[in-house]
Amino acid sequence: MTTKVLSVGGSIIAPDKPDENFLFEFSSMICSWLSENKDARLILVAGGGGPARNYQNSYKAVSEKFDENQKKLSAFEDSEKLNYACDWIGIMATRLNAQLLKTVFGPLCSQDVVTDPTKVNDFTGKILIASGWKPGFSTDNDAVLLAERFEADTVVNLSNIEKVYTDDPRKNPDAKPIDNISWSDFRKMVGDEWVPGKNCPFDPIASKKAQELGLKVICAGGKNIGNIKAVLDGKNYIGTTIS
Repeated sequence: MTTKVLSVGGSIIAPDKPDENFLFEFSSMICSWLSENKDARLILVAGGGGPARNYQNSYKAVSEKFDENQKKLSAFEDSEKLNYACDWIGIMATRLNAQLLKTVFGPLCSQDVVTDPTKVNDFTGKILIASGWKPGFSTDNDAVLLAERFEADTVVNLSNIEKVYTDDPRKNPDAKPIDNISWSDFRKMVGDEWVPGKNCPFDPIASKKAQELGLKVICAGGKNIGNIKAVLDGKNYIGTTIS
């Protein structure tokens, strides 16, 4: 049985609220692809997206209004506690998005949403849905851990960008798209630390683990359904390959 892992960015599932058109087109393609590939199964890991950022930003806004005495009695006392709390808010958003995906796929996903990638031992359906686990990293890391657990050699990271760039193209007009990059060069770009809500092509903690495992990660645009199918089929695709 061939297992493929897709880390489905929250910005694709719910950029602000659930994207119904994407959910319909994506699930239709996945169902069709699985019917054509009887020996394949998919792990989908849901990100938090707009709901995660909206709630995290609200939490931060409230924290800024607290005076010093109030902060000593709250979770706003220092940046470490703030990040920890923001991580948990983001994790809860991923669980909501994951439950939505599970419901959409119905009988193809017979198991509960996986909230701890180190505790799941069975994969009984055609699709396994996972969410965020615990503070310290994003759902990209959960995708890598599940790839290790179920012996997948590739993680497909679907987000709102089609390729990784040498710099942020929104800020630097000279930024260039990358087709292929090594793990060592990629990790120089993203660094080694995770910050809740950080917007980077692939989580730094996940990147370190993926490099250790020798995984290949493909970063591709999540809105291009035909391109996602090309990735699943092993055909030419638009995206960045990290290996």
